[in-house]
Amino acid sequence: MTNHMFDAIATAANRREAPFIFTPSGRVWTYGDLLDFSARMANRLVTLGVKPGDRVAVQVEKSPEALMLYVACLRAGAVYLPLNIDYTQAELEYFIGDAEPALVVATPSAGAGIASLARQHGGRVETLDEFGGGSLVADLAAPADFADIPRGPDDLAAILYTSGTTGRSKGAMLSHDNLLSNAKTLISHWRFTAGDRLIHALPIFHTHGLFVASNVIMLSGASMDFLPKFDPKAVLGLMETATCLMGVPTFYTRLLESEALSAEKTANMRLFISGSAPLLAETHHAFAERTGHAILERYGMTETNMNTSNPYDGERIAGTVGFPLSGVSIRITDPESGAVLGTGEIGMIEIKGPNVFKGYWRMPEKTAAEFRADGYFISGDLGKIDERGYIHIVGRGKDLIITGGYNVYPKEVETEIDQIDGVKESAVIGLPHPDFGEGVTAVVVRSPGSTISASDVLIALQGRLAKYKQPKTVHFLPDLPRNTMGKVQKNVLRETFNDIYKAPRA
Repeated sequence: MTNHMFDAIATAANRREAPFIFTPSGRVWTYGDLLDFSARMANRLVTLGVKPGDRVAVQVEKSPEALMLYVACLRAGAVYLPLNIDYTQAELEYFIGDAEPALVVATPSAGAGIASLARQHGGRVETLDEFGGGSLVADLAAPADFADIPRGPDDLAAILYTSGTTGRSKGAMLSHDNLLSNAKTLISHWRFTAGDRLIHALPIFHTHGLFVASNVIMLSGASMDFLPKFDPKAVLGLMETATCLMGVPTFYTRLLESEALSAEKTANMRLFISGSAPLLAETHHAFAERTGHAILERYGMTETNMNTSNPYDGERIAGTVGFPLSGVSIRITDPESGAVLGTGEIGMIEIKGPNVFKGYWRMPEKTAAEFRADGYFISGDLGKIDERGYIHIVGRGKDLIITGGYNVYPKEVETEIDQIDGVKESAVIGLPHPDFGEGVTAVVVRSPGSTISASDVLIALQGRLAKYKQPKTVHFLPDLPRNTMGKVQKNVLRETFNDIYKAPRA
């Protein structure tokens, strides 16, 4: 039996001298370094008592060594559990208590606080800092070889906790083949080769930066500029030698703010990819006008890796996430009955394929509730498939607004508001309303220099939306609250404006 995921990485890393990671400090990690360092780290994990199937929780700053730890976990048969660097002690208490990791790797500054949590659940703590130092690597004198632990396609490779914006966070269990099959599909769809060089400015505690970006690079033998965080000036400077960028919409809006962004600056780039949050059509069009490049938007989830992509060759349509990836089946169903809906009808997106996770960690009832009898995963996202086969995401099921008995899909209202002069972007939410059950409520960010008012927005929407879809009120904020991956936190907006319709009537 082989180690399903790592054997594929090792095969792609057959040119030991080829560059793998370029760091801002000037250090270059080769694929030989990847193989040798991950072997030493895998030996270290075994020395620390990590056994096949044990969870290794990791809350550290981004570094090449942190990525090596992920690879070492694959080799040692452990289950990698990345945790957002911004999680608080209270949040960590839940994750560590739920996953019961044998080892927790933390930043040196957080190690003491986490140690007590880990000990309560039978684990130990080691440290790793952003410079590649810490107790985990202090005694890394193990030989640069390792007898990789056999792992099959269905064995767990990672657990990623959902964002938990509502209710209890759930640990999505991802197998070796969930990761490998999806990365191979993306390499094919996006035409990655060993000649590519990716600008990697994403965090690596999330599926986008860890699995989409890093796995695609390792499994194609390509290289990447490994930035600690997104910096527009640094990213623009790297475009002269790089070929690809994977980012969230915020990357592209911030790049557009730079006068240095141009067709000449991006001449060496072949592909710009966006995901993790919806990309505004305005951003898509503005980027194409400035650079000549059409951003490729795709759709994925923690539980499924990537599901769809706009085409590499062919029209990349703003506001859509393209077509299902090879081997992935997507259907739209009635949220209540589960009946399959027709072209253009809005309903629940359901997904089936080798990319779909094995279930939620220690939540068999929740897992059973999220899958249909025929194996389709109920995503919780609402969408439609148009007459050309392009998939449109219209919002989360929990974001659906039911006002006066009518369904309102926030994305439809947001799209109309975003087209109004003076509006930079918007978010539409439903709030408790004494007459309608829920009141459609718009939260708007003005464009720089705009003085647009709530009445201006409401007047502009007249004749463009049915009366029941029009906002009852419009509020303004300097910026919309977003999580680390750029998704608008509508739960925060609902908490902020929750009582606006509760005032007593005159």
